[in-house]
Amino acid sequence: MEYKGEDVMRTPTWFEPLGMLLLRLGLAWFIFVWAGNKFTATGQYQFIMQRFDGIEAGPWMVYAIATFQIVICVLVMLGQWRTVTYALLVGIHALTIYRVWPGFLEPFAVSEKGFPVNRNGINALAIFLAMIALWLLRGRDTWSLDALRARRNEQRDV
Repeated sequence: MEYKGEDVMRTPTWFEPLGMLLLRLGLAWFIFVWAGNKFTATGQYQFIMQRFDGIEAGPWMVYAIATFQIVICVLVMLGQWRTVTYALLVGIHALTIYRVWPGFLEPFAVSEKGFPVNRNGINALAIFLAMIALWLLRGRDTWSLDALRARRNEQRDV
């Protein structure tokens, strides 16, 4: 698309809402997959909670956490209650960042077999920063249920 003399930064386009939609869906899907995995590999998450958090979690605690995370992911996918749900998505992933932060100090560490051991943590940091960006730009997410509702309310008030 060519903008023949227009200021691209001030020209409304569909690129921005599409970008926000893609960011929102991708980040929510990322957490959704991890949350869903808690139902299929419950013991793994019980071990993680014990090792990193010192919490003896029963399976029902893992299921409750997974259910909460899935609900948040669906709300984020829809763009519902953006300020709160996008912040909760950041908070959910912040726990992962807390658990893997020592790996940020050794980003190029490799195992005895030559496998990069901190790569997933580095990826998690990039995703975390994208989640923060989603929250910061939530007002620009105009293809969301919140924005749709706001437009309908404005039309009714006119």
